[in-house]
Amino acid sequence: MSISPPAAPPSPSPPQAVPVGRRALAPDLARGVMLLLIAVAHAHMYLAGHPSGFRGYTLDGGLLDRLVAGVQILLVDGRALPMFAALFGYGLVRLADRQLAAGRDWREVRRLLRARSRWLLAFGFCHAALLFFGDILGAYGLVGLVLVGFIRRRERALLWAAGVGLVLHVVVLALFGLATVSAAKGDTPAAMADPVQAAVSRLVGWAAMTPTYFAMSVVSAFLLGMWAARRRVLEEPGAHRALLTRTATVGTVVSLVGAVPLALIDTRLWAPAEAVSISAYVLHSLTGIAGGLAYAALAGLLAARLERGPVVRALVACGQWSLTCYLLQSVAFVVIFTPYLGGLATRVGDAAASGLALLTWLGTVLLAAALSRNGRRGPAETALRRLTYRRSR
Repeated sequence: MSISPPAAPPSPSPPQAVPVGRRALAPDLARGVMLLLIAVAHAHMYLAGHPSGFRGYTLDGGLLDRLVAGVQILLVDGRALPMFAALFGYGLVRLADRQLAAGRDWREVRRLLRARSRWLLAFGFCHAALLFFGDILGAYGLVGLVLVGFIRRRERALLWAAGVGLVLHVVVLALFGLATVSAAKGDTPAAMADPVQAAVSRLVGWAAMTPTYFAMSVVSAFLLGMWAARRRVLEEPGAHRALLTRTATVGTVVSLVGAVPLALIDTRLWAPAEAVSISAYVLHSLTGIAGGLAYAALAGLLAARLERGPVVRALVACGQWSLTCYLLQSVAFVVIFTPYLGGLATRVGDAAASGLALLTWLGTVLLAAALSRNGRRGPAETALRRLTYRRSR
């Protein structure tokens, strides 16, 4: 009589996504609000036909254009990108925790997270090819792919690695600042009348900037977001009120002080030597990391006090649909600005571009709020999840 060997236990199935009602409020609220900053930071990058400064704002705009540019350099540019990076690192750790709690071993979890990062990199490639040369999805995917192992490292190692990332960031910023002051002020890919030529230009720029400028801009914030996730800072804001308050206060002050010199330069209120201009550019981007962390901390503090009224629910829905809304912004800007569609790239200034960005963001908030009822996920989020778990299923 033969005895058949016991069947191998089935591998754990991929856990269901966290129900909308059980998601932590702070990360989604922060993403929803920060998508406004992403919108106004990107809209002026579609303009053409004007000389531009370090942050891409026109140097020959009117008083209102210069005012808008100054405010955005102080509060927006280089601040939203690291904030999203911190939330990305935070979310990656929480995703890993849920997978481990569901019974998967670390090798399986690491393989899953790398698959998700590869697909995010692929989303970024498509985004750059079709819509926007300043794509940031590819940078997040690349950083997640390379640094996923830090999920298992000690907290001290995360902080040391974040410090090394800051040093590398300074070096890259100095090189890009030097290239900015020495390069001719040409039109962006968004101004090219030939769609094929524009796509090629976007991909060339994306391939060059993703592993250098964009990736180096987010490494430190990404690792600090991992550190915060270890302590569940945003899920338990009441227990970390002192840390969140210090981060919000100190980060805001550092961010504003560090942004002032470049704001004066790019609004033509100050014309220093090139070495000073490059230093101001480096300082602006470096202190932007503090600003991004401050914004995330402010979201945590607000989440501990806010009630889920209609406005908060709409902003949270936008945050839950952040990938979809981010891509929809680019679709809208291509329709509005490119010469082969709306053609406004050469006909409006920075102030009008930011106004259009605000309306675009409001549209995505309303769309997400209307379609996310009953727990419906955004189409881009659903696609990323299905592609990530495809092999596991």
